[in-house]
Amino acid sequence: MKKLIAGIALFGTFALASAQTITFDKTTFDYGTIKPGSDGTRFFTVTNTGDKPLVISNVKPSCGCTTPEFSTDPIMPGKSAKIKVGYNTTNVSPFNKMIEVFSNDPANSRTVIYIKGNVDANAPEPKPLTAEEQKQAAKAQKEADKAAKKAAKVAKVAAAK
Repeated sequence: MKKLIAGIALFGTFALASAQTITFDKTTFDYGTIKPGSDGTRFFTVTNTGDKPLVISNVKPSCGCTTPEFSTDPIMPGKSAKIKVGYNTTNVSPFNKMIEVFSNDPANSRTVIYIKGNVDANAPEPKPLTAEEQKQAAKAQKEADKAAKKAAKVAKVAAAK
C-alpha cells in the first residue's frame, strides 16, 4: 500500500513538472506621470516556460477603464505572446488597476498583473525619441525577448531534472 501511495505521489509530481507554465516579463507596468489623453496602451509579455501548450482563456480587468486584448491561440513551450492593456487616460487621477489572467497552468490558473500611474494635467510633455533612442529601444526589446526565451529554456531544463 505504501508503494502504491508513493507511486501515485511520484506520478503526480512528474505530471505537474511536465506542464504548461505561465511567466510574465513583469507583473506591474508603471506608466509614471502622464498627461490626460496620452497613449494608454502597454504590453505584457507572457512566456510559456513549461513543456506543454499554454492557453490563456480569459483576461479580466478590475474596472471598465482598463481594456485588455489577448489571443486564445496556444502558446507553445518556450514561445511568448503579448497581452495588450489599454487604460483610459482621460480620467485625471492616480490609478492602480488589477488585471486577472486565467490560463491552463495547473499551478497558476489565475495570475494577477497590475498597471499603475498618475494622469496629471501638469505632467511634462513627453519628448519624442530621437532616431538613436528608437534604435536603442528596439535593441533593448530584442534583448529582453532573447532573455525571456533563455529563461524559458533554463526553466524547461530545470523542470526536466
